[in-house]
Amino acid sequence: MYPFTYIKAKTNKDAIAAIGSNTNAKFIGGGTNIVDLMKMNIEKPHQLVDITSLDLKKIETLSNGNVKIGALVRNSDLAYHKTIAEKFPMLSKALLAGASAQLRNMATAGGNILQRTRCYYFYDTATPCNKREPGSGCSAIKGYNRMHAILGTSDKCIATHPSDMCVALSALDAIVHVEGINGERTINFLDFHLLPGDTPEKENVLQQGELITAIEIPSSSFAKNSTYLKVRDRASYEFALTSAAVALDIHNGTISNARIALGGVGTKPWRAKEAEQSLINKKATTENFSAAANVALKDAVTYKYNAFKPQLAKQTIISALQMIGGNNG
Repeated sequence: MYPFTYIKAKTNKDAIAAIGSNTNAKFIGGGTNIVDLMKMNIEKPHQLVDITSLDLKKIETLSNGNVKIGALVRNSDLAYHKTIAEKFPMLSKALLAGASAQLRNMATAGGNILQRTRCYYFYDTATPCNKREPGSGCSAIKGYNRMHAILGTSDKCIATHPSDMCVALSALDAIVHVEGINGERTINFLDFHLLPGDTPEKENVLQQGELITAIEIPSSSFAKNSTYLKVRDRASYEFALTSAAVALDIHNGTISNARIALGGVGTKPWRAKEAEQSLINKKATTENFSAAANVALKDAVTYKYNAFKPQLAKQTIISALQMIGGNNG
């Protein structure tokens, strides 16, 4: 590592002012991702602004029934919170499927949203990577790409987004609250992360110096009947080959509302809206779940070592939908 300065902020305003227009400054909360990136000379901030003393650690139910989660709420606290487990089981299950217990005890909700890809080549500074060094090339496209994305890719980057939590937040239509030098604003979660396109180094829509303060989850009729299913090479501390966050609102055997979001296959948390719509006014049957899964993966683009992913992702969707919708033929 290399020398850097460290500041512990006492208020949101102090933290934002400390970052200001300094593109070489970073916020640090749990530090479970950025510290690793600093050790490997991928992130090289000249200044760290510690935000762990800020008043962003509450989980509260708002008057409209929405749930607001402070950006510094620990992943483990969020996963086991009674309201989250009861109202949004897919989110609780996604959190518990991620990382290890030790990491979940440190990682924060806001940091989870901002974590960077676990692409081998992104972490290997001896190899070209457009996300790490724009214009250098993408080693994964012709390299060992078994873990890489099949949706939302470009000729500049095929790295997957690593978060389990973000897949659930995508399905739940979450809202991200941020604060910066120009005041406060909200961002729809589906708009927060960017596709790689020609600029894979630009991963989200945050403006310089903006601080994530909270995540808001709207109250809904479908969220309680939801789950998260993750397929991985081993049972613990492993990133998804494929995953699915799904929810169904079913009345008299007919689906009135549906949510499907995917992990392990997209360059960002992947919401399959067309697949959701294909289920509306349909019976909750395996046949209809299978048809929706086909729609969700119809635009998949595979590479040498991940050609198995579309079929695996389809089966993940079907299995997850069966868990909450029943297997009716």
